[in-house]
Amino acid sequence: MTTTTPAAVADLDFARALTLVERSVVLRLGEALKAEGGTLEEWRVLSFLGDGEGRAMTEIAEFALLSAPTLTKVVDRMVSLNLVLRRVDDQDRRRVLVFASERGTEALTRWTAAVEQEQEGIVSALGAEETALLRALLQRASRRLG
Repeated sequence: MTTTTPAAVADLDFARALTLVERSVVLRLGEALKAEGGTLEEWRVLSFLGDGEGRAMTEIAEFALLSAPTLTKVVDRMVSLNLVLRRVDDQDRRRVLVFASERGTEALTRWTAAVEQEQEGIVSALGAEETALLRALLQRASRRLG
């Protein structure tokens, strides 16, 4: 068994450091959503559908950062919970669109409030200036690494 010493933590490689921060944020958001009866994946899906427009599964998967098979399982669960509805696209009968249901829209309101509250806690822990800098750097890195 290996242990992580303080010196080893200080010398984390870039990918490991980024992963540790991402896991911490995801854990905090996940716990806040769980307390409200949701998951991070469900919140991401509903936040994309929150404008009332139906979306194709491929669009949702890209936005929610989920593989197609994982998204299918998430959407199946959300359909069974009456959070989303599936409908055949009127313009292209081969496509299925996903819409937020009324219950899904209500859940989105609660879940977004929980996420925003937890994000305020994260900003408080990091500091507003450092959070803004980190966000700008991550957005720039995302654009460049694409």
